[in-house]
Amino acid sequence: MANLTPQDLTYLFLAIAVLLGVARLLGELARMLGQPSVLGEIAAGILLGPTILGRLAPDLQQTLFPAEGNVAIVLEALVALSVVLFLLVAGLEVDLSVAFRQGATTFKVAATGMALPAVLGFLTAWFAPGLLMEVPEGKQFVFALFFATALSISALPVVVKILRDVGLIQTDIGVVVVASAIVNDLLGWIVFAIILGMLGASKAALPLPMVILLTLVFVAVMLTIGRWLVHRILVYLQAHLSWPAGVLSLSLSVALFCAAFTEWLGIHAIFGAFLFGVALGDSGHLKQQTRATLDQFISYTFAPIFFASIGLSVDFISNFALVPVAIVFALACVGKIAGCFLGGLWSGLSRRESLAIGAAKNARGAMEIILGLLALRYGLINEEFFVALVIMALLTSMVSGTMVQAVIKSTRRVSIRDLVGKAGIEMELAGGTRDEVINELVHLAVRKDPTLDAAAVQEAVAARERIMPTGLQYGIAIPHARIPGLRKPVLVLGRHRRGVDFDAFDGAPARLVFLLLTKDGKSEDQLAVLRAISQVLSDAVTVERLLGTGSATELLAALKVAEEQLEHAH
Repeated sequence: MANLTPQDLTYLFLAIAVLLGVARLLGELARMLGQPSVLGEIAAGILLGPTILGRLAPDLQQTLFPAEGNVAIVLEALVALSVVLFLLVAGLEVDLSVAFRQGATTFKVAATGMALPAVLGFLTAWFAPGLLMEVPEGKQFVFALFFATALSISALPVVVKILRDVGLIQTDIGVVVVASAIVNDLLGWIVFAIILGMLGASKAALPLPMVILLTLVFVAVMLTIGRWLVHRILVYLQAHLSWPAGVLSLSLSVALFCAAFTEWLGIHAIFGAFLFGVALGDSGHLKQQTRATLDQFISYTFAPIFFASIGLSVDFISNFALVPVAIVFALACVGKIAGCFLGGLWSGLSRRESLAIGAAKNARGAMEIILGLLALRYGLINEEFFVALVIMALLTSMVSGTMVQAVIKSTRRVSIRDLVGKAGIEMELAGGTRDEVINELVHLAVRKDPTLDAAAVQEAVAARERIMPTGLQYGIAIPHARIPGLRKPVLVLGRHRRGVDFDAFDGAPARLVFLLLTKDGKSEDQLAVLRAISQVLSDAVTVERLLGTGSATELLAALKVAEEQLEHAH
């Protein structure tokens, strides 16, 4: 039986330490520059791989990251585990209930945002594959199908981050973007799983038709019975096992079991982990803190190892080809932005809203890179085309936020202080639940505008809350709704000493709760106010300053200072 020698263990631990350390360092640097951390993590692999270190010190590079031997095998296994766990976290982001509750708009934007780039990709790869790469004999159809799929998906985690950064995550535009991206990514991964089955059928235990059939059955079971079982079992686990350790360990165990099953099918382990993540994340019984702990554990440990490893096996300088890079980037941007724009117009949204949706969903990020890496390993694409996909994924992730801001920058500035006013503040909210707090704020809004129907407003806000919770970070929540016939926006603010759960993504209870009502069809009003709140109260210090005030007058004064500081910063 072969064993790792002490020297093997020494080099293994050294390789992991260097890879993880440099990846986290550059990942944090990328975040400081306002870019996705994956950009820095991939840059770490390029720096440590044959592209940079391999050119400057080839012996050192091969010593740290050998191409063969025991250390190489263990590193490969660690990378495989890392990508499986990363897809588990990606699946947690997929809230199917959001997509279904949003209705027809979601599916119209998802359909056109997926169809147009897919058609452009398929036609280009089918009729002019030489512009992209030399396609292996007999694989032209599979290659065209892969390229269509690669162009059609988005990167949900990156899309959500962009929406948070630009203050759109809680707007109706943000909900449409997230919901349609969920549908796109889920369908894209199902198609890609079938492609993997077509590529790896000769290695699978079953014939290709059976692989495809079982794949579809597995998807159907996981998204129906599987979701139901997870939802029911989580209650028992969280009641009887140590928290959050018990839930975390069993979640990882089931995710790896699902990964093993889909690997046995011949469609790769990542698909099983991703679908289990969807089933797990869709449960309302999964505590936000448990979700955050799992996300942080994987995103800050395993994900950097995986993304850094991408640069260890590919020389990005030798394999850079301008023509494929330009074509892939152009097709990706034109297809996704134009497709979502048409879907938005089809749904009755304004040109600006439709264009903002397309710009936000144009971010490809990690999902694109994972698809490309697997296609490379299966021999479907070459290293030049893989480099083109990676560059496209990084560039679209980098420019999407800027594009969204450029589209919405002309939205008028509003003063939160002026909109709220002294009459719109409740210093001591008493409700112990989300609905009770909303009810208090609705009655405060009715006192400001007596033309409002309290019952109708309460129902409208509750319905919007069911589509997507409105909790932000630092203990802020902004429940809101569009009200037919409303003359002008109504904004009220309540302060809660203990805090109430609004399902914020950082798990913090809401202690400052804004209620925003805008006229139905006036998206610009809603967008302007929500952006103003998210930008003015974008740090914990400002929030604590407002919470520390002793009267409505002091709170308004603190809001004025925060708005002036933001104005000076711009």
